[in-house]
Amino acid sequence: MIAVDIRVPVGRPVPEVVDFVAGCERAGFHGVGIHDHHHSGRDVYVTLALAAAATARLVLYPATTNPVTRHPLVLAATANALTEVAPGRVLLTLAPGFLSVERAGEPRARRAYLGEVVTAVRRLLAGQVAAFEGHELRMNNTTTPPARVLVLASGPRMLELAGEVADGVLMLAGLDPQAVAVARSHVAAGARRAGRDPAALEEILIVPTAVAPFEEAQAWPRRWFRPGRPFLAYPSPANLHWLRVAGLDVPEDHRPEDLTPALAARVCDALGLFGPAEHCAERLLRARAETGAEHVFLFPAHTEATGYDLPVAEVAAFRDVIGPRLAAAG
Repeated sequence: MIAVDIRVPVGRPVPEVVDFVAGCERAGFHGVGIHDHHHSGRDVYVTLALAAAATARLVLYPATTNPVTRHPLVLAATANALTEVAPGRVLLTLAPGFLSVERAGEPRARRAYLGEVVTAVRRLLAGQVAAFEGHELRMNNTTTPPARVLVLASGPRMLELAGEVADGVLMLAGLDPQAVAVARSHVAAGARRAGRDPAALEEILIVPTAVAPFEEAQAWPRRWFRPGRPFLAYPSPANLHWLRVAGLDVPEDHRPEDLTPALAARVCDALGLFGPAEHCAERLLRARAETGAEHVFLFPAHTEATGYDLPVAEVAAFRDVIGPRLAAAG
């Protein structure tokens, strides 16, 4: 059966979010990723710790954290402590940062800097000395096995970085088989450049999701995430690159409302799950058949204004329709 995780935002008081995450476990999800947005006034790691204590099998991780507002020693210690609470159930995912970094008034992390942080965190979690910005970092009381460290990547160069330095990749390239194949080739190229085995890397495919009647769900590519940023350019403009690889030419300077409904429907099929629950289940099964995907992360469609809404409809659809259909397919 395909392992399915889901994004849960810190959009409600922490105890309510923890209760919701526990409900995700009851609904049959494999894992939950909670975003790291300081400006929400709610800390992702406090939430993850409470969720770890309230669940028994869910894989839990920040989706995603950044190396700008958190030092690598802090990241390593936090992941290590979470692993003590939930052994074998913790991932650490890192990316250059978007809203959290933006709200802190800082620029996104450079790719090279992100690589240095990931390398340092992995060494610290393994009980080794890490060199970072001219200092030697050490951490006591490490847990075995350590939390795995993944890089969230969409663009080709970031995918190669994941292959070079991380334990795996949280990959945003859509579900089109050609796009997934090319994205994987970048991860493999990075791994081989670092003398690593690409087959040893963990892979989670990020799957944009909107569970609704077709007309409503397939309208998402024709919307704006926020003024000046089309839905298709969020969370990464590389979405448009992967659509081109899939044979769909959507200009980078496009106006969402200018996309025809027919093109929007094709875009939705290439990107993820957009339609009624039954369709979403079958689309996932087709993706597994076409790409061999075994682990996905549902990323419910939203705008900046609705980004903190809990994914109630998606969880219900997975519990009642999608999960049982995947289980029946084996």
